[in-house]
Amino acid sequence: MSEKNDKEQEIQVEEPVEQTPQTEEPKKKSKKEERKEEALRKQVAELTDNLAKKEAELAKEKDSYLRLMAEFETFRRRSSEDRLNLISSASAKTIEGLLPVLDDCERALEILSKSSDEAAKEGTLLIYNKLMDYLKTQGLAKIEAKGEVFDTDFHEAVTQFPASSEELKGKVIDVVQNGYTLGGKVLRYAKVVVGA
Repeated sequence: MSEKNDKEQEIQVEEPVEQTPQTEEPKKKSKKEERKEEALRKQVAELTDNLAKKEAELAKEKDSYLRLMAEFETFRRRSSEDRLNLISSASAKTIEGLLPVLDDCERALEILSKSSDEAAKEGTLLIYNKLMDYLKTQGLAKIEAKGEVFDTDFHEAVTQFPASSEELKGKVIDVVQNGYTLGGKVLRYAKVVVGA
């Protein structure tokens, strides 16, 4: 029997003992912990609000900065354009003042072409060419008018003259005073006689 008892004991020892799981009840928070938690929640809410305000301020400042930079860029562009316009208008006034000198040189060359004084012709032609070459570098161009169709954008009709042929009607027959453009803009209209 003793063998039987030993076996039973062994069997009993080998059987696992079932334990019933104990459920842990959630601990009740103390009032102190609840107050701490509530204070932390308030702090987080305040920090979130402050962060949102700071982000809004930053966006506003960034927008203000971008607008200021755009205004400055516009001002810089306008001032450089104004400076260029001032320089070009000053040079236009100077060149416009030299146009009568060109006219006088052309008249002198026309008169000297009938003369036998070669030195006078050569000297006047040299002065005229130097002056004209310089003015061309500044953007001056002569308006070609003789034989062209009358164009009010470049020509000013002084008078009309009966055309000798049908082809000359509406065309420039003679040029009384040469016209010039400066940088593509008319500086002085060509005064012309138009065939009628």
